[in-house]
Amino acid sequence: MYAEEILETEIWIQNEIRQLDSMQKVLITSHDAFSYFGRKYGIEVKGIQGVSTLSEVGLKDISDMVEFIIQRNIPSIFVETSTSQKTAQSILDGCAAKNYTVQLAGPLYSDALGEPDTDAGTYTGMLRENVRMIVNSLTK
Repeated sequence: MYAEEILETEIWIQNEIRQLDSMQKVLITSHDAFSYFGRKYGIEVKGIQGVSTLSEVGLKDISDMVEFIIQRNIPSIFVETSTSQKTAQSILDGCAAKNYTVQLAGPLYSDALGEPDTDAGTYTGMLRENVRMIVNSLTK
């Protein structure tokens, strides 16, 4: 039954997220598409472009994000299937210029499921793939 699958997935997600300590619970993505996820699971979400993928990111935005990543010792930032890696790469470069290594992780599924014949091709599968990517990338 699908309701059971949803409940099992919810329990699985909660157990996976518990692996992160409070300092690791920071999800930096291209835009703030994961705010719902952060509220539900106690994860701080920072969107590089804010809520809209159409908003422009300035040098100060990138510089502020670089400083935030270094101060919080964040190991990974995430790209999404629906966004460009260009701005994320600018942040990686900014961190590297300050001798800090941050990984580019993902992609996370934000606006679509994966291909039909993949694990991420279903709603629950997509949720599990995202959580695996997040937990594995933030516990490095």
